[in-house]
Amino acid sequence: MGEERNANAESLMRSAKQWLRAFSNGNGKDDPNRPRVGLALAGGFARGIAHIGVLRVFREAGIPIDMVAGTSVGALIGAAYCAGASLEAMEMLARDTKFTDFGRWTPSWLGLATNLRLEQYLSRLTPAKNFEELQTPLAIAATDINAGLPVYYYRKGPIGPPLRASCAYPGLFVPIQHEERTLVDGFLTALVPYEGLLLMGAEVVIAAYLEPGLGGNPRTFTDVLSRSFTIIQKHSDLEWRRYADVIIEPDVTPYAWDDFSKTHEMVRAGEAAAMQVLPAIRTVIEAKRKKPEES
Repeated sequence: MGEERNANAESLMRSAKQWLRAFSNGNGKDDPNRPRVGLALAGGFARGIAHIGVLRVFREAGIPIDMVAGTSVGALIGAAYCAGASLEAMEMLARDTKFTDFGRWTPSWLGLATNLRLEQYLSRLTPAKNFEELQTPLAIAATDINAGLPVYYYRKGPIGPPLRASCAYPGLFVPIQHEERTLVDGFLTALVPYEGLLLMGAEVVIAAYLEPGLGGNPRTFTDVLSRSFTIIQKHSDLEWRRYADVIIEPDVTPYAWDDFSKTHEMVRAGEAAAMQVLPAIRTVIEAKRKKPEES
């Protein structure tokens, strides 16, 4: 069974690379008529490590990514990727990550901890501090808790405050004050931040969603909180699915929200899910490719 899966994966990758050569006319140059491809990375705390596997398959298969939009951990991985950080360095850092690397317990009426250390955590992967420094355009989704609406940050300005806001899980982390807004985790209003891609001009939307699952009995207050939000999401209208051209759903349900020790397994889950959608991505890109007379 394992050999059959490996053979299937090799076949998918080989087919993707053959398509890429044909798509670039064999000279390695991108087709100017190709639609702009955006990747939306959902939140999921430690489970977001699976996004690294998705990005690795895209890199190996030559799938173009013209822009990224991220929510919560998707924003963190997106920021590192768009700044040019290596996927291998990201995986190594994830494997050694612990809560105190990005959070500090400071109980208050607004939350149990602050995530100010998140900016320093990102600096371990890239020195980039502003959107203007990124190699690939990025949009970060946060939630204005007073207006109850999503807010997207992109193009210019500091990365740190929007990133911290996007990762400010309600109840766990205190809200972030930025540009006269009170901001919390983007997953409340932009579970999969497809709108950020549309704002930047994406013509193909690839969504990477992390189904959290419910698991066993909750162990802590944060488990209860996380489980409650998960249940709400399961019963809500997932509008983002209507706008996604391709959906990638790594199987991360066996893993706890804070279990960084399973980094290897979650990366492999991301790779497996991305492999399966390579044909669908090629089909969508070809279908939306501009004809010469339209360009």
